[in-house]
Amino acid sequence: MSKRIMTTAAAGLALMVALSACGAKDDAGSSSASQKPLKEIKVVLDWTPNTNHTGLYVAKEKGYYQEQGLDVKIIQPGEAGADSMVASGEVPFGIGYQEGLTYARTEGIPLVSLAAVIQHNTSGFAAPVSKNIKSPKDFAGKTYGGFGGPSETAILETLMKADGADPSSVKVINIGSADYFTAVKRDVDFSWIYYGWTGVEAELRNEPIDMIYMKDFSPQLDYYTPLLLTNEKMIKENPETVKAFMAATAKGYDYAIAHPEDAAEQLLKGAPDLDEKLVKASQAWISKQYQADASQWGIQKLDVYKGYADWMTEHKILEKPFDPAAAFTNDFLPGQGKGN
Repeated sequence: MSKRIMTTAAAGLALMVALSACGAKDDAGSSSASQKPLKEIKVVLDWTPNTNHTGLYVAKEKGYYQEQGLDVKIIQPGEAGADSMVASGEVPFGIGYQEGLTYARTEGIPLVSLAAVIQHNTSGFAAPVSKNIKSPKDFAGKTYGGFGGPSETAILETLMKADGADPSSVKVINIGSADYFTAVKRDVDFSWIYYGWTGVEAELRNEPIDMIYMKDFSPQLDYYTPLLLTNEKMIKENPETVKAFMAATAKGYDYAIAHPEDAAEQLLKGAPDLDEKLVKASQAWISKQYQADASQWGIQKLDVYKGYADWMTEHKILEKPFDPAAAFTNDFLPGQGKGN
């Protein structure tokens, strides 16, 4: 065989191999021109990544969003905050709180909650055991370190009155976002924390605390925190995208409920700067709280929205009318609403 024929044959063989490789890719769907491109979507967190957000990271890392045709980017909030970013449409989905949602709705801001990330309020007031604060009556004469929220003093008042104590005896100072462990050693006697993160961290640090959950003293304070939010325009104009996002997100949280250890690993993949030991311990605790006693993850009840809004109105925190039924929807949760 001549050199020219050999070269021509080699070239033909190379072309056949190349075409075969392209065909293999096309069969797998990874480079097919007919494959529908993923829709890029952003979801903004309320704070830095933590185990409240694990379901989002599971859905992303395990490909649940991709299965729904979505390419989801998880971002942290800017100076405007997650609520503003979602309400304006800058970002279609975000993590928020019932208090902020309630305020927004009374001002005509079109936020809507799609799911309760956690079924019950796992936040409350914590103090080192050395402070001997065992119930709200023990707040009397102590210093509380708050973050400047409008509801804080009203919550203290509600709890202390329910426990037969005088709320006027509490000294309230604003510590902002100061570290809890530093503040209670230096500036204050007790502060407001989420047990699923800071409480678990206290266990790991071997710094035992007494925890007073607000829901134990007032059913109206057993509100949803956090929430998964969108806006009215998104629901009206892109319902299929909302449905797809929620299908994948619910699958992510369901996985985290059933597999907390691996779910923690998925969060750490997406947020590798987090403390591994804290993430795993927190996940073991909080996975039991996501659904708790509800029929499924994310489900929301009208009474919870109405009860908290009534409490806010009674304490003159809320001064404008609030329609609780318009503030949330369960329709995009799997098995709920039309088309499910």
